[in-house]
Amino acid sequence: MRRGSLIQLAALAAVAAGICIAVALAIPWLPEAAGKEAQRIDLVFWFTTAIAIAVFSVVAAVITYSVWKFRARPDDDSDGPPVHGHTGLEIAWTAVPALLVTAISIMSAVVLAQNSNAGSNPVKIGVLGRQFAWSFTYPNGKTYGFLELPVNRKTQLDITSDDVIHSFWVPQLSQKQDAVPGQHNKLVVTPIKTGTFPVICTELCGLGHSLMRSHVTIVSQADFAKFLKGGASSGPAGLAVFQQFGCGGCHTLKSAGATGTTGPDLDKLKQDATQAHRGSLTAFIKQSIVDPGAYVQPGYQNGVMPTTFGQQIPADKLSQLVQYLAQNGK
Repeated sequence: MRRGSLIQLAALAAVAAGICIAVALAIPWLPEAAGKEAQRIDLVFWFTTAIAIAVFSVVAAVITYSVWKFRARPDDDSDGPPVHGHTGLEIAWTAVPALLVTAISIMSAVVLAQNSNAGSNPVKIGVLGRQFAWSFTYPNGKTYGFLELPVNRKTQLDITSDDVIHSFWVPQLSQKQDAVPGQHNKLVVTPIKTGTFPVICTELCGLGHSLMRSHVTIVSQADFAKFLKGGASSGPAGLAVFQQFGCGGCHTLKSAGATGTTGPDLDKLKQDATQAHRGSLTAFIKQSIVDPGAYVQPGYQNGVMPTTFGQQIPADKLSQLVQYLAQNGK
């Protein structure tokens, strides 16, 4: 190939690369990385993207040049000249992609090994998914409906499910892990930035799937130690039970900051109890929790609310929850 042709090919490759790089950098493809594991995953992503841009640029340049340089003229009906394969070129386009794929594989394996290393003394937190909420059990034995993590310290999440398959994901921490009934899956996170980020279920798990959200708050190690020592200042005991068992995933209750719409609005409990003719307000609330099919509020579907809360919620906590709802369900 002549020098002029090589210059043309290089120019075309530079144009294709420039366009791809501009698109790659102009669009915020990835969320803010708030953990070391997320930074490593982002590195693999951009390393692979850079290789893809380079390969695309070369291929696009060759195709564009070939279409322009060797196009058939309108009056040219002759056969093309016989061309024998170029051994060196064939070796190159086999060896180079093989090396690039190998490089991606090695980097991915290293990142995978680093991200799964919990170290010798991680914070261990249990994560339980249930329709349609998350609950988190801390080393002090207390359980809440939100996740709190210390910055710059490894945390090992033990993830499982109480009913169907869910999937735990914090976009800013990048990694996802399935919550499977009867199975405990591990996920290691090392936060590097303080702040509050969403916790999302990414596995279709029922009618309330889109509402199965919580939040993770990343705090200093000193604040996390205070949290473990004193617990969360989450208000009445009944509110803690409400959060622990994920009631806010399906119901609205202003005093709890809950905005779920899958189930009835708990701010209208007194009105619903009167309409149901089920005795006292507390009796109506308790029955609705332990036997949700006994009365279904008009406009809502039977069988959506799990029937297992009567066995899952201890009697003392159930009483606290009933009293809390009775006091706040106007």
